[in-house]
Amino acid sequence: MREFRLTSTHKIILVVLALVFWNLATLLMHLWEEHWWLGLSGDLVLVVVLADLVGREIPARYETLYERALAIGFPILLLVAWELIVRAEYLSPRWFPPPTRILAALWDLTVSYDRFNETSLFGRPWLVPQALVNGGWESAWRLFTESHVLTTLVRVFAGFFLGTVPGILLGMIMGMNRTVRAMLDTAMSAVYVLPKIAIFPIMMLIFPNPFGEGPKIAVVAISAFFLVAINTMVGVRDIDPVYIQAGRNYGANRWQLFRHVILPGALPVIFAGLRLALGTALIVIVAIEFVRAKKGVGFLTFYYWEVLLTDKMYAGLLVIMGLGVLLTQGLQWVQRKVMPWQR
Repeated sequence: MREFRLTSTHKIILVVLALVFWNLATLLMHLWEEHWWLGLSGDLVLVVVLADLVGREIPARYETLYERALAIGFPILLLVAWELIVRAEYLSPRWFPPPTRILAALWDLTVSYDRFNETSLFGRPWLVPQALVNGGWESAWRLFTESHVLTTLVRVFAGFFLGTVPGILLGMIMGMNRTVRAMLDTAMSAVYVLPKIAIFPIMMLIFPNPFGEGPKIAVVAISAFFLVAINTMVGVRDIDPVYIQAGRNYGANRWQLFRHVILPGALPVIFAGLRLALGTALIVIVAIEFVRAKKGVGFLTFYYWEVLLTDKMYAGLLVIMGLGVLLTQGLQWVQRKVMPWQR
């Protein structure tokens, strides 16, 4: 007797049928009104299983295209589900406005100008040509300085570079020198676990202007410093001793050993630390802008929470997420340029 086995096509058809049956069953039992999360969870699980099964059947030459479609399509699917659930009033549109309203609020924030605070979200770049004609570069630059996004980015980049450069240097020294590592490892482990936002009051005591940019940038720099230093130290220590010994056998001096063996060997872990540090820098500065700032995306988001304009509050969160994606993509671009052998 011939043994029956489920092919991939059979499995895909079964999952599609399960998806249809699940939605019909939840609708007939009126589960969506009270337990919408249960219906949505079941749908998401089945969609993930379906995407996985379909992905196994995709020809190798289309795999990259399929993965990009999933990376874009799945978030869009989540947004559509959010829109439908709110439109059906399973969720309160006051506290969870639908994505279309959030996009409309984002557009409103983009084109509007706050005359009281003299700020705008992106700095109104479409007015730059007119500003150049009327007032020159100074007038054009004034447009960008009113930007909440630019203010946040300047704080992130300033703190990131001030923290990561000494972090990489110290991590290299700790990785290569046992004495320095023994002296600093315990102290760094103790300070690292402190919530970085808790350091902010100390920075406000240290800097002459506690409400200026210094304390904010210093906290971001400290946050980035420990992550990068620890990752760099681990990256250096994890280099296979065989490579170092081979370099010595070929007559490499200390500088050549560092340049051609230790640094390239540690770079993947260093960039992993840089990625963590960049994300943490954005998180920390947004948290600080929540509590002590008059400009910045975090300030804008928290302000609209205070006045209960939730669609604009979500628009601010959307901008923060967009910044996170752009910063990560930018760092990955740098990584591909610095480490072409890993493409």
